Amino acid sequence: MKPDGIILDIDGTLWNSTEIVAEAWNDVVSTRPDVPVRFTPERLTGLFGKTLDHIADLAFPFLEPEDRYELIRLCCEREHEFIRASDRNILYPGVADTIRSLSETYPLFIVSNCQSGYIELFLEKTGLGPCIRDFECPGYTGLEKGPNIRLVADRNHLERPVYVGDTEGDRQACAAAGVPFCHVSYGFGRVEDPDYTIGQFSDLLTIF
Repeated sequence: MKPDGIILDIDGTLWNSTEIVAEAWNDVVSTRPDVPVRFTPERLTGLFGKTLDHIADLAFPFLEPEDRYELIRLCCEREHEFIRASDRNILYPGVADTIRSLSETYPLFIVSNCQSGYIELFLEKTGLGPCIRDFECPGYTGLEKGPNIRLVADRNHLERPVYVGDTEGDRQACAAAGVPFCHVSYGFGRVEDPDYTIGQFSDLLTIF
């Protein structure tokens, strides 16, 4: 059935920011002698897609909760600075052109398990803001991905949306939201029994 809206993930789906984020987070934690942690892009692929509190719990379990959550907040602030200053093209192939083409036929949305400001930064860096109708993240709502997918679908009066993401967590969020899931196989995770699978982002132009 043809969807009446497409909701997109960011990390592992639209771009791969792990190299820049690793540099930014290491810049922060390197100032803390009590934090013997260094991040790599590979490690971040296993953390991305989770809420920030969950990432902090996994990355800094030896810190008190208040300290670890403040530290991840500082990491995200530095992450924004590094991404904004970078001139590296971290979009996956075909993403920008495909989004522009899709937006002529479908209303497009973004739901990501990210901090506030990250989606806006993505749209600023890529110039894709005019193509995206609405977006949401736990940084604004305090909700996890499933409820945020449902929230965006409901407030935009979508009856047949589909979500495009890359992890098993995305699939589970879609199940909770009652939304079909399209898995991008080039992303950060393996998924059992998605509703759709694409090997490159431009496949969205033909799959629906």
